[in-house]
Amino acid sequence: MAEKKRGSDERRVNQSLRELLDDLLELVRDLSNNAADMPSAELEYAQQRLEWLADEIWRAAIKAESE
Repeated sequence: MAEKKRGSDERRVNQSLRELLDDLLELVRDLSNNAADMPSAELEYAQQRLEWLADEIWRAAIKAESE
């Protein structure tokens, strides 16, 4: 039970990580719905954005873990 509470508290405390995860989910949902109709340049940009978000999420998670 305490572990579940910690996860809930962490979402409130680590707002930047939560926002990054929300951005990632929004982008993935958009891609899953529209990728077939997107021009290649837009898909390439989306791939770069996914990679950037993954890096930022990793950094935020590691930072939160070390605090």
